[in-house]
Amino acid sequence: MRIGITGDTHGSAQAIRRILQQTPPIELWLHTGDYAADANRLHDATGIKTVRVRGNCDLLDDGSKFDEYLEIEGYKIWLTHGHRYIERNVQADLGYWAKQLGQDIVVFGHTHVPMAEYYAETLLVNPGSPSRPRGGSEPCFAVLTLQAGQTPQVEFFKV
Repeated sequence: MRIGITGDTHGSAQAIRRILQQTPPIELWLHTGDYAADANRLHDATGIKTVRVRGNCDLLDDGSKFDEYLEIEGYKIWLTHGHRYIERNVQADLGYWAKQLGQDIVVFGHTHVPMAEYYAETLLVNPGSPSRPRGGSEPCFAVLTLQAGQTPQVEFFKV
């Protein structure tokens, strides 16, 4: 399964349009929050199922949860913005909570910096930000490819 991942879109319709122009065929969208309502734009434009979570800038309660848990192709995925769990070290903090929660993959936002790396046995994926990148990164989003029994693959797309 190919999963499009974005977040930290911060209400930018232009960023959503750029994502849609660059997106390869996918079967699911994940939105890591800030602004979770932007996930509706992705769904409305593509008709593809979209799962979203609230971030620290999602002040209005639109019904989004702070955390979502999915199981896809045998992988347990924790979708979170991350702001409630990151204290000092992104990898160590999220890796610790993923282990406590029994998750294989953490998909998160908040830092606006793209990341795809392992902490112990947990894959940490941050799609970066298509509208407000930080840390010298470029505006981007990610695609996560999962196949049962195969190593997960993450690809970043500049927008």
